[in-house]
Amino acid sequence: MREAIKEATRAWFRLLTGAGIAVVCMLLAGLAVFTAFLTLTVIGAGVLPESVLVLRRIAGWERRRVGAWTGTPVPEAYLPLDGPLPARVRTAVTDPGTHRDLVWAAAYAVYGMALWCASLVPAVCAVAVDGVWTGLAGQRPVALPLLGRLADLGCDWSRALLTPAPSAARDAALAARIEQLTATRAGAVAAHGAELRRIERDLHDGAQARLVALSMRIGLARRAYETDPATARKLLDDAQTQAEEALAELRHVVRGIHPPILTDRGLTGAVRALAAGSGLDVAVTVTGPEEHGPDGHGPRAPAAVEAAAYFVVAEALTNAAKHSGADRASVALTRERAALRVRVRDEGRGGAEAGESGGSGLTGMRRRVAALDGTVRLTSPEGGPTVIEVELPCVW
Repeated sequence: MREAIKEATRAWFRLLTGAGIAVVCMLLAGLAVFTAFLTLTVIGAGVLPESVLVLRRIAGWERRRVGAWTGTPVPEAYLPLDGPLPARVRTAVTDPGTHRDLVWAAAYAVYGMALWCASLVPAVCAVAVDGVWTGLAGQRPVALPLLGRLADLGCDWSRALLTPAPSAARDAALAARIEQLTATRAGAVAAHGAELRRIERDLHDGAQARLVALSMRIGLARRAYETDPATARKLLDDAQTQAEEALAELRHVVRGIHPPILTDRGLTGAVRALAAGSGLDVAVTVTGPEEHGPDGHGPRAPAAVEAAAYFVVAEALTNAAKHSGADRASVALTRERAALRVRVRDEGRGGAEAGESGGSGLTGMRRRVAALDGTVRLTSPEGGPTVIEVELPCVW
């Protein structure tokens, strides 16, 4: 009897909160009519998307309540409600998820209140009927379980009305994917533009300046060749030095585009070279087959994936050496069936910032990885450690 009372109380409380939601749905119905009227004006156009967001939150609350009661979550599928105002209004009007929520709200305003009113009958009768029935006859309660049945019925109706059709779920997933790819593409374009500006700056300030100086020295040497051979020889020596420095600058620029060491030694060898030159005590571990080359005989990841992983490790170790105060770090490369995982950990002071505000290095890292549909996860509590985890999709 005690367990039956506990379950009945839980069911009746759910029906009571459902009655509250039904009242809110009634208010939403009035708001929907008012908003539809206002939509004919410029002011109303701005109200409509916000009203739809309110409706989504209330429907989402009911989905969570149904999932908590039944143990099976109720999926949702909405088109993204963002962008300029005309696009938001158009999405709010045409989204099948909004239509489904409106139907649910109108129906719930009726059956939510009706179920709660119906629950009053077994709640009142339980005192007399179940008290006598269980006390005298020793039988199981009759009226109290009806409250649970009513709660189950309300959940069934809400699930039926709020569960999106398969086509709607696919459309919403596709829209979300398009939005993600749009943001990724914008980040990739920004990263590409920043990289081109860096290369242009390096060429202008380094190799180009040295080549101009080289050309001038060779011209002066030609003029002095007949009249002052000693000066011409000195100018030619300076020109050779300038040529060597220009070549060094060009190699530096090329390494910034695609490090030659990746081609020569593969990702594992390149990462071990980074670790050796980082100034930290770095432990490198590799899980899975290593790539072709001196370190193994397994398959290699695509060049873009290898380059992204290399620059992630380079940036992480550079940040650790400059800012973390750490003296040791670790790098783990994990090759899985359809992904390459990179994990860099340093034992420094922590406090690195995530997001776009985390400095140009971290921002560039995120954009480079996002361009390959990868993910970056940074954890860096105060006091350390700092851990950067990157997953890059690839086919081996």
